Amino acid sequence: MVKLSDLEYDLQRAKNSERAIILSGYFKTGKREYGEGDVFLGITVPQLRQIARKYLSVNFSQLSTLLKSKIHEYRLTALFILVGKYSKGKLPERKKIVDFYLKNTLHINNWDLVDSSASYILGSYFSSTNKSVIYQLAKSKNLWERRMAIVATYQFIKNNKFEDTLKIAQIFLSDKEDLIHKATGWMLREVGKRDQEIVEEFLRKYYQTMPRTMLRYAIEKFSSSQKKFYLNKK
Repeated sequence: MVKLSDLEYDLQRAKNSERAIILSGYFKTGKREYGEGDVFLGITVPQLRQIARKYLSVNFSQLSTLLKSKIHEYRLTALFILVGKYSKGKLPERKKIVDFYLKNTLHINNWDLVDSSASYILGSYFSSTNKSVIYQLAKSKNLWERRMAIVATYQFIKNNKFEDTLKIAQIFLSDKEDLIHKATGWMLREVGKRDQEIVEEFLRKYYQTMPRTMLRYAIEKFSSSQKKFYLNKK
């Protein structure tokens, strides 16, 4: 069996104290900020992915230990491993991974952790089954669970299924969190890349009341004249 201590050793060996300081600021780890308490080692995402590929055989107990760590890269590596396991797993294994993921949302608590995993695990699994869990997450009081809901729909978008993205975007029109506005605008932009008319139909209905950040992200790929229309009339 793979030893968790070996994985931790590889992570510690890759740490970079200068980069850790930069990342601590970037991910808002100060008091009362959304990443408060997070500890960074300063390891790049490509390095983490490479390390994760070596340890795809770690078990759920070991992954649980990683996810409960205050060290951000430990949690992100655990999620990269989960995504790798999911991509290679059969349906019963995938179901276990989804259940494990949902039991550990408390520890998937920064935007990069959500964005690196939600669509690949939740989005993939629920794209072909009942999506009620996604809507439960969308109505959660937890910021990160709400972000999981909208980011999970990226997988639906890739399959040219836009209905759930638009429904959840509508739920989030009154959300108070900027990180939700950004993620929702991002998903609307992804829908627009595939069918701009669908997004414009949504925008014509809601652009005057939707959060400005959400709107700006949604229209990022629009022409200058289209951007001006939506932003100047808001």
